[in-house]
Amino acid sequence: MNESLLKEHIKKYNEKFNSSPEIVSEDLLEQDKRIKYYRSWTKDKILEMTREDLYEFFSKLWAMVIWGNKKYAVDKIIDGNGIDKLKSRIAEFLWSERDIEKRWDKFRKDMKGFGPAIMSELLCHFHPDKYIIWNSKTLTGLNYLGLDDLPKYNYQLDGKKYKEICQIEQKIAEFLERGSELKDVNLLTVNYFIWDELQIKTAVETDTPEDDEELAKITEEDKRGFVHDEIKEKLAEIGEWLGFKTYTETRVASGSVVDTVWESTVGNMGRIIYVFEVQTKGSIDSLSMNLLKSLNNPAVQGVIAVSDPKQLEKIKKNVADISTLENKLKFWNYTEVLDNHERLARVNESINKLGLVPEGF
Repeated sequence: MNESLLKEHIKKYNEKFNSSPEIVSEDLLEQDKRIKYYRSWTKDKILEMTREDLYEFFSKLWAMVIWGNKKYAVDKIIDGNGIDKLKSRIAEFLWSERDIEKRWDKFRKDMKGFGPAIMSELLCHFHPDKYIIWNSKTLTGLNYLGLDDLPKYNYQLDGKKYKEICQIEQKIAEFLERGSELKDVNLLTVNYFIWDELQIKTAVETDTPEDDEELAKITEEDKRGFVHDEIKEKLAEIGEWLGFKTYTETRVASGSVVDTVWESTVGNMGRIIYVFEVQTKGSIDSLSMNLLKSLNNPAVQGVIAVSDPKQLEKIKKNVADISTLENKLKFWNYTEVLDNHERLARVNESINKLGLVPEGF
């Protein structure tokens, strides 16, 4: 970490504190309010939550700003996991004293609809002295400080890496407390500092051939399914933002259960369906056969294989002699899916902040 650069920005932040104390005071009051709200949910109270409680609980998160209709997004989380399982796992995740590395990975594996942004924000609001909020702004800020091996994509942020980043931000908190007039600095305070002062882009967003090679290696070793599940869920979210109804792990034809489906109804034409299969490991023959079977549903107008460049080439060769698939099968690189998701999320967040659409519309 470039400590000289950090100290330089802490000095600027301190000058802002002195010149506009009301702005910093508002931030501190907001932090305190959010922490008090979330910490009021004890383990027992979480287990007694109603559906309405869960809606309020999740809708207050910054990670939910990308959704214009937050109720729809929260309903998907509740229905995707089951309300009793959801409450039980959240209570365990937030209040257990087990090592965060193991808790993080178990929760990621067991629960649907949760990415690092929601998970880390909840942890930070419940335990601001221990845990940080991870999102694209945090990545930008830490990358600017010269930190290496930061997770560009969600699947790269496992429990071990999250724990490491929390320890890094603990060091930033120490610098911030020594170099500024802020008192009782916690990791939520550090996040505010990073988001306000360190949003200077670097080459972190530039893809290189080495990135593709690394991605291919990661997908082949996707033992916990984090890559597969992240792509599957983000394909669904992209479809939702584009106006489609979306489903994951759904049956579209006899013998064909696919990862993600986009569905639309067009006037008298009826349903139009697009099918996505994510390939991280396993048999390419099975993927090809699954997509071929999906075409038995006359509503399926297109099938898309999603993988890294290396595996996409293998899939193209595999289906070259299957005329039915060759004409309808499209190919989508993982990194393009992830980058498009990030860009659409930013667009949605910006528009939703305008408040043009009434909540729940």
